[in-house]
Amino acid sequence: MVAFILRRALLAIPTLIFISFISFVIIQLPPGDYVTAYVAQLRQSGEYISAIQEAQLREQFGLNDPMLVQYWRWISNIVLRGEFGYSLEWNAPVSSLIWDRLGLTLAISSVSLVITWLIAIPVGVYSATRQYSFFDHFFTVFGFLGKGIPDFLLALVLMWMAFAYMNLDVGGLFSPQYQNAPWSLAKVVDLLAHLWIPLVVLATGGAAGLIRVMRANMLDELGKPYVETAYAQGLSESKVVWNYPVRVALNPFISTVGWALPALFSGDIITAVVLNLPTTGPLLLQALKMQDMYLAGSFILILSVFTVIGTLISDILLAWFDPRIRYA
Repeated sequence: MVAFILRRALLAIPTLIFISFISFVIIQLPPGDYVTAYVAQLRQSGEYISAIQEAQLREQFGLNDPMLVQYWRWISNIVLRGEFGYSLEWNAPVSSLIWDRLGLTLAISSVSLVITWLIAIPVGVYSATRQYSFFDHFFTVFGFLGKGIPDFLLALVLMWMAFAYMNLDVGGLFSPQYQNAPWSLAKVVDLLAHLWIPLVVLATGGAAGLIRVMRANMLDELGKPYVETAYAQGLSESKVVWNYPVRVALNPFISTVGWALPALFSGDIITAVVLNLPTTGPLLLQALKMQDMYLAGSFILILSVFTVIGTLISDILLAWFDPRIRYA
């Protein structure tokens, strides 16, 4: 296993370099640059700047340099100094912008992922072992509705119900009086009062799809000879189901670690925008809209690192859970 991990880690280095370069190029492919987007935003608000001022801004931000020079300046600062550059729009270090929002993003995404798995695995197992029962049909309908209803629409409906019927202050993660207040018991209680809507929205969509995956995988395994042999040896149903077919049926869940890990970092962007959550997703969306290349590029680079690490973790866990998988 050690040789496998080292080999994958060494392969990750050129992969990340290639991804960072391609990401930086793609961000700059749309016509114009940050100054173009900034000037357009000013004009929409009725303000204007001269062409000379535009040129001065491009010179100040280094946008007149060749793209390779800009990329090298950015990536060398990351590798040598651990600095992700300066956000052109926010006029602040990229690192501080990302880390300020990362804690809440990881908390929301992690809790929603745990809830998703806690719902999907037992419900999927139950539906497979009680095929065509009333609850199997009920969970099937739930799965189709959960996958068919967009997350942002469900968020809007829950926000309206919370406001209309529960008289709750919805949107964001804190009430106005707690936005910039230091952490206290009252602020934690206020956070929990706002947190349930994004958790329900994020967990519902994920659980709906994974229930169907778990059910289908379990149905494939339950009819195999090793399950019949376990029953013939006199083992109880719960021991047979949870000790054998469930372990194999969990493989797709383990495989999703590769994309679940970066999803913890970015969160659901559209849902976060609708719910006005102070997470990293809306910040990434705004950086892409404004062509804030250092901020957007840093986001994509960090997501790539999380994806590579998540894929490595999923490969190791798969080999650990399923003895039929080998490292060769």
